[in-house]
Amino acid sequence: MQYGMFDDENREYVITTPHTPLPWINYLGSENFFSILSNTGGGYSFYKDAKLRRLTRYRYNGVPADMGSRFYYIGDGSCVWSPGYLPAKTELDSYRCRHGLGYSVIESEKNGIGCSLTFFVPIGSNCELHHMELINKTDQEKQIAVFSAVEWCLWNAVDDAQNFQRNLSIGEVEQDGSTLYHKTEYRERRNHYAFYHVNANISGFDTDRDAFLGPMGDWSLPLAVREKKSRNSLACGWSPIASHSMELTLQPGETRTLLFMLGYVENDPECKWEGPNSIDKTKARDLISRFASDEDVLAARNRLRAHWDTLLSRFSVQSDKAELNRMVNIWHPYQCMVTFLMSRSASYFESGTGRGMGFRDSCQDLLGFVHLIPEDARQRILDISSIQFEDGSTYHQYQPLTKRGNADIGSGFNDDPLWLVACTAAYLRETGDSSILEESVPFNNIPGSERPLLEHLRRSIRYTIEHLGPHGLPLIGRADWNDCLNLNCFSTDPGESFQTCTNFESGKAESILIAAMFVLYGREYAELCKRFGDAEEACEVLSAVSEMEQAVLQHGWDGEWFLRAYDAFSRPVGSKVCKEGQIYIEPQGFCVMAGIGVTDGYAAAALKSVKARLESEHGIQLLNPCYTSYHKELGEITSYPPGYKENGGIFCHNNPWISIAHTVLGDGNAAFDAYRLISPAYTEYKSDIHRTEPYVYSQMIAGRETQRSGEAKNSWLTGTASWAYVNISQHILGIRAQYDGLEICPCLPDEMDGFTAKRFFRGTCYIIHARRTGQNYPRIWVDGVLIDSLTVPPNGKSELHVEVEF
Repeated sequence: MQYGMFDDENREYVITTPHTPLPWINYLGSENFFSILSNTGGGYSFYKDAKLRRLTRYRYNGVPADMGSRFYYIGDGSCVWSPGYLPAKTELDSYRCRHGLGYSVIESEKNGIGCSLTFFVPIGSNCELHHMELINKTDQEKQIAVFSAVEWCLWNAVDDAQNFQRNLSIGEVEQDGSTLYHKTEYRERRNHYAFYHVNANISGFDTDRDAFLGPMGDWSLPLAVREKKSRNSLACGWSPIASHSMELTLQPGETRTLLFMLGYVENDPECKWEGPNSIDKTKARDLISRFASDEDVLAARNRLRAHWDTLLSRFSVQSDKAELNRMVNIWHPYQCMVTFLMSRSASYFESGTGRGMGFRDSCQDLLGFVHLIPEDARQRILDISSIQFEDGSTYHQYQPLTKRGNADIGSGFNDDPLWLVACTAAYLRETGDSSILEESVPFNNIPGSERPLLEHLRRSIRYTIEHLGPHGLPLIGRADWNDCLNLNCFSTDPGESFQTCTNFESGKAESILIAAMFVLYGREYAELCKRFGDAEEACEVLSAVSEMEQAVLQHGWDGEWFLRAYDAFSRPVGSKVCKEGQIYIEPQGFCVMAGIGVTDGYAAAALKSVKARLESEHGIQLLNPCYTSYHKELGEITSYPPGYKENGGIFCHNNPWISIAHTVLGDGNAAFDAYRLISPAYTEYKSDIHRTEPYVYSQMIAGRETQRSGEAKNSWLTGTASWAYVNISQHILGIRAQYDGLEICPCLPDEMDGFTAKRFFRGTCYIIHARRTGQNYPRIWVDGVLIDSLTVPPNGKSELHVEVEF
């Protein structure tokens, strides 16, 4: 069952009912100001950091769900309704929500009044615009009341939700005409404020929540709305809000527009005030003046569209697969942009109050983003390398506002350092910009500790080499890519974090996954050294890579698949000798991606085992059989019910590794089957089972062992986005950046005879026509000339025409 449809021409997903299984959201903003917006108008907004600069309040796990953020009410006689259905919950005569690239439009109608609400964050401005268009579709005059409301968060979202003895006494606001200002703590240590504005004369306002809602009131029908009369309240402590009210007369067929603006301003510390206890509003007024008319709003919408036109033009494909085209041309790059900006910090499943930006997450997200805005990717690499320690290890997370490592989570995730090599190599292959390797970057953001980025990469590699266990495999530390496989935790205290406690440091727990990563990214680093650094260093690292590969073959092969790890007692994890958790997905994909076991048949056998043991109708499960009891020596992975999360759930992030592994073996059919098994465009038809948004990937889908098999959780912010995009674009379509040019080597399923693609690379637009001719080895013509390579170098032309026969 579906609740909407893809609109490829307009690059939108159109939701046709407010009664979706879960709130289906979109992201607004691509620079500093961000908003999460649901199909009923819920969500929240923040500046840079969803924890430390939260503008609007949102209550997770609230009942009813998604009761938060942008409240709009239209009073028409005795009927009060909301354009997005919530919060009034009055059934609408018509409804649809169009989620597009950086904007959403909610269109609804009730009793002959039509309303269209367009939400977006304009390029270059720290604000969110709500453009409301009201039309009287009847043949009678209509007298209507319009109420708006937002509820302010007191900046730090964690403190806002718990420190009531202070927070209920500090709320401060100002009102200036149609603009309502939130200035809590501005009088002391802050120099920033927020405001909510409407470009119309108002009949009233409220800034005190209790006055607006009324005694025992709630958001579904506030007292002020019910009585069609604002209280003109000025909040002093308690819970500050911002609400406008307007009385409108609409003639038959008449259309009126209103523009609401939610904005953020930072003043210079020396220029905070324009009068006694009156904040300096100059920047707010300037921001408001930029969008004074409908024409200004339309121009801003057009700039936003042009922004996405430019980004999406960097890579597009046309084939006989509409679903593939849809994902590659629209939803893959869009979700990759969001994950690059958010990491795992702020969604409807990640509250934005704890994790911040993940080190590993950001590195992987960059793999699918780097061709979109290379200069932003460059800065992100420098930012994340700045939280690395001198020994090569790194903080696991950092806060985007401060760019400082998150000490609450700390370090000790031993796969983290290698991901820095992965993303830096991806950036260099895309841009050829070797100057980044010479950039001075501090360790742990300590002034005076700066060393070239290449030295940071060297220490990442050395950290793995210097932390090996009894089998010559890398020590896992607190965890590797799977944060829930905690081989040194041994927790029996329900208050302990599996990721931060280490109750039994054996120095023996080893990871085959990190070993495979070292083989793959050790070679990447060696290539960097050959080209831009130290040839002797490259030889030394390649020797270590060879030793690691042999260690995996000798100690990491279980007969039909690769082991997952060795625990703190040097017992195998992910082995046929285990009662449960006999096979894990991660090493099967990553070992083959690294080329381990390809020539001796191990790789093919491992992927055959994945097909037989892990594949289900909803995707490839993380392990099998699921754990049915808690194992303290394995940690959090065994704390989940069978079939959920890491305990046998379909952890979508690693499904593309299996698909890429199939391309390593040249099996385009198996690769494409694995790709579309979880691809949103191919799974939209089961939205009632899946429940999360049908246009983006989710982190997890419930496995076969659960009563709710196929149900997804944790949508949007998942490494699946980047890896799925890398998989389809670079490995199945086979168009990937290399140091010397653009390599083109398709690995298509038999059902595809070819495709046409455009790929912008180093100043040149490659127009690629690939067609199946049954060649044993691809042949490539560039501007009509046959070349003897699969890599087409840029030659300074604005456009190259490439013909590929495979």
